[in-house]
Amino acid sequence: MDAAHGLAESGAAHGTAIAAREQEAGRGRRGRAWVSPPGGLWLSVICRPSGQSTPVCLSLRAGLAVADALESALPGLPGLRIKWPNDLYIGERKVAGILCEARWDGPSLQWIVVGVGVNVANVLPAELTLIGGTLREFVPGAEPDALAEPVSRAVASAGLVTGPLDEEELAAFRLRDWLGGRAVSAPVDGRVAGIAPDGALLVEEPGGLVTRVAAGEVLVKA
Repeated sequence: MDAAHGLAESGAAHGTAIAAREQEAGRGRRGRAWVSPPGGLWLSVICRPSGQSTPVCLSLRAGLAVADALESALPGLPGLRIKWPNDLYIGERKVAGILCEARWDGPSLQWIVVGVGVNVANVLPAELTLIGGTLREFVPGAEPDALAEPVSRAVASAGLVTGPLDEEELAAFRLRDWLGGRAVSAPVDGRVAGIAPDGALLVEEPGGLVTRVAAGEVLVKA
């Protein structure tokens, strides 16, 4: 992602992508480390939306686009679900994550780098094997090199769309919503009721009030 920001600052065009065989300092949301050994797809795409866009909406659009691209490229892959705001799951196991980082010049958005990390054929750390998964577990022979182009094209296409999520996008998200209907304890206590057009998470609290959550860590109740 740092390399992609450097390219964007030098004028690289929308859709420019850069991939790493391995990362020693991969990062996820909220400053967390992202383990990136050989065998995974570690990809960043420069997006230059022509209108108003937000990292939250782009993260969700990219998630939908990446899910479609992976399922098309890997016949037999179980249906991918999206955990708001940026994780892709198969069943109860995380297989991919998306991180959007924007750069601004005052009020003007200059670019957004969309980082995509997909566990393809890489070895997971022992502590992640119960909560994480790789695509090769579900599709033998899956390789990161074959996925780089379709995934980068999908992200670049999603990055051209601006404004709030439309009805078609919201409907597509509902079909992939990993959190939908689940009870959560944070960032507010309640049951997830979907997302809003601006990408906010909707949580129905015990008293019936629906709260909008713009950001935060979601904790699912056991």
